[in-house]
Amino acid sequence: MTGASNARRQPRPLTELSDVHDFLEEIRLRPGMWLRGDSLQHLDSMLIGYRAAMAVHGVEEDFAFWSPGTQGPFAEWLWRRLGRHSSLGWAVEIEREAREAGVPAVELFFRLWDEYRRGAPGAPVK
Repeated sequence: MTGASNARRQPRPLTELSDVHDFLEEIRLRPGMWLRGDSLQHLDSMLIGYRAAMAVHGVEEDFAFWSPGTQGPFAEWLWRRLGRHSSLGWAVEIEREAREAGVPAVELFFRLWDEYRRGAPGAPVK
């Protein structure tokens, strides 16, 4: 049966994305296409590249993941949420948590990302 409730959103061309939130929604839609082995460390590297491109091109955008000298607001929120701090970064720690919980790391990341966006002070809601 194919109904509106079963319809899956189609991927959008990169030219139609307006910010990192749109980019992450494309990754959520098809993580296997974007992340080799569903690795959050690959996602972290992509987001660092995204941030570097923002700096090179002078783009101002709310960005929760990384800035030179800081792991970013998402990592700071995650450390409070987990009750510990890690110099290894948010990707490694979420992968570790996912392994312990027996859930896919990408799934846990998006659960945490949604939670962060709903409740983190100053977190952009889109």
